[in-house]
Amino acid sequence: MSHADRWRIVPGVRPDLVAIDPAGTDGAPGNKSATGEETATLAERLADLQGRLWAESERSLLVVLQAMDAGGKDGTVKRVFRAMNPMGIQATSFKAPNDTELAHDFLWRIHAALPERGKVGIFNRSHYEDVLVVRVEELVPEPVWRPRYEAIRAFERMLTTEGTTVVKVFLHISREEQAERFRARLADPTKNWKFAAGDLDVRARWDDYRDAYADAMEQTSTATAPWFVVPADHKWYRNWAVSRILVDVLDAMDPRYPAPAEGLDRIVID
Repeated sequence: MSHADRWRIVPGVRPDLVAIDPAGTDGAPGNKSATGEETATLAERLADLQGRLWAESERSLLVVLQAMDAGGKDGTVKRVFRAMNPMGIQATSFKAPNDTELAHDFLWRIHAALPERGKVGIFNRSHYEDVLVVRVEELVPEPVWRPRYEAIRAFERMLTTEGTTVVKVFLHISREEQAERFRARLADPTKNWKFAAGDLDVRARWDDYRDAYADAMEQTSTATAPWFVVPADHKWYRNWAVSRILVDVLDAMDPRYPAPAEGLDRIVID
C-alpha cells in the first residue's frame, strides 16, 4: 500500500464527498510546522524525480487539478511544483471554450495541451469541465454529456498506452472555507481580480456540482488514471498531500538517466 492510497478513489466506487472531511489531516506527519518540513523534503525528491524524467525524455506525467471555485488549484501549482525545473513543466489553465474550440470535439483543445515526452503537464481545470459545468449549467442535454465519460476513459487509456501517466486530483474544500476565501479576495485589492459575481451563482449550486464531481470520479477513476480526493481546507495539508501523491507516482514510474554516449569516457578537455 502506497502513502497515496488513502486519497485514491477505487475504480467504480462513488466517493461520498459529504462524508470526507475537507478539513481532515489524516496521515500528516504532525502539526502544520512538522508537515511543512516534510513537504520541503518531498519537494527535493520531486525535483530529483522530475530531473530524471526530463533527462530520460521517453515518458510524461499529466496532473489534472479540479476543485470548486477558490479550491486552491492556483496555490497548488505555485507551492507544489515550484521546486521543479520550469523548463520541464507545461502548465495549462482551461477557461470557457472559445468559438474555435467549440467548433471541434470537446477533447480537441486538450490534445493540443498535452505534455511532451519528458515533461510534467499540469491542467488547471480540464476536459472534466465537459461533464461538470455543461451538466450542472445545462449547457448541453444529458444525451450529449453522459457518453463523454466513456470518451474520457478511452482518451486517458490511450494516453497511458502512449507513455503518459495520468493523475487526477480533486481539491476538496468546504462551503464554509470557500466563503472565507471569497471574503479574503473581496477584502484584498490585489486579489479582487480573482473574484467574479458569477462565482456566487455557481456557489448557489454547490450540491449539484458536488454530485457531478462524485459521478465523474465514479465513472472515470481507473487503475491507470486514478482520481484522488485531497482534503484542502488546510493549505499546508493540501500541499503535503499532493506532494506525497506525486512522489509516489514518480517513484513508481522510476525514471532513469539515459546511458552516456559511447566514448565519453575517452574524451579529454584541455
